[in-house]
Amino acid sequence: MMQRVGFVVFDGVTMLDVSGPGEVLHQAVLAGHPYTPVLVSPRGGNVATSSGLVLAGTTAAADAGTLDTVVVAGAARLTEPCLDDELLATVRRVSAGARRVASVCTGAFVLAELGLLDGRRATTHWRHARTLAARYPQVQVEPDVIHVRDGRYITSAGITAGIDLALSLVEDDHGADAARAIARELVVFMQRPGGQSQFSTALETPPARSSLLRSLTNAVHADPAAEHTLSTMAMAAAVSPRHLTRLFQAELGTTPARWVERVRLDRAQQLLLDGHSITAAARHSGFGSDETLRRAFARHLAITPTQYRERFTTSKPPPHPRRLKDQSSPSERTWLLR
Repeated sequence: MMQRVGFVVFDGVTMLDVSGPGEVLHQAVLAGHPYTPVLVSPRGGNVATSSGLVLAGTTAAADAGTLDTVVVAGAARLTEPCLDDELLATVRRVSAGARRVASVCTGAFVLAELGLLDGRRATTHWRHARTLAARYPQVQVEPDVIHVRDGRYITSAGITAGIDLALSLVEDDHGADAARAIARELVVFMQRPGGQSQFSTALETPPARSSLLRSLTNAVHADPAAEHTLSTMAMAAAVSPRHLTRLFQAELGTTPARWVERVRLDRAQQLLLDGHSITAAARHSGFGSDETLRRAFARHLAITPTQYRERFTTSKPPPHPRRLKDQSSPSERTWLLR
């Protein structure tokens, strides 16, 4: 049965929010799976994207007809307090009878403004997650996932996460083998591990302002497995442990120990992706033991190292943390419950 997928677009839309999922569906069609993409805009006609490229011949919302799935693309301006009334009316109209309603990146702000995400879990670009949560307190924002489904609503993280979302739609409709074949064709993962925490600590925290702290953090990044206790770092920086702690709080918004743990977690994640065993990843990242590594994964990612690797085999997001204890191995379940 042919499925019509409507992409809601508008002037200033992010091109990749549309073209990424669109290419996934195109590959699905080439493989014999029936999808018909439809570009829907408030008034129809041409739409200028944020990059200056033009999406030609879009269909007006009034003429879009029945859509099986609606995907609201994102744009920088969607984070502004006042959203365009025509865009809101368009999404309200085309999503009313749809089986699934999805958003890419900041498209979640449109769904939230319409009240469609009230009482539901949702995500958006990591940079705008706090704004979404503050503006729409009825939405349970999960900033550290690639995409999340709650009922008929699916929201995804920033920009390229739309590809992950589209792969999950294909998997729902035609199975994991179909989605996996498309992922291989596009040279992408079926499901990127680690949620939006895939972004390194260097991106998640502001850069150190002082040369003293920059030198110290660079040394930790260069060799996370070395001894980086508060005492040894203070000695290397020629300051007191108390002063170093104040510097970390003032410039990085965290403690030395927590910052080092995130750097080590980043390294452990990469080592696992490179094919190292859990024991080797723990040793070479500075955690030392499997036990300490599992604790860190549980604290920051709410999954185990084993589950982290397994997320390559499916486009489906990991189970919600509340359900993890029922799907973990006995040895790993202990760490999740602590």
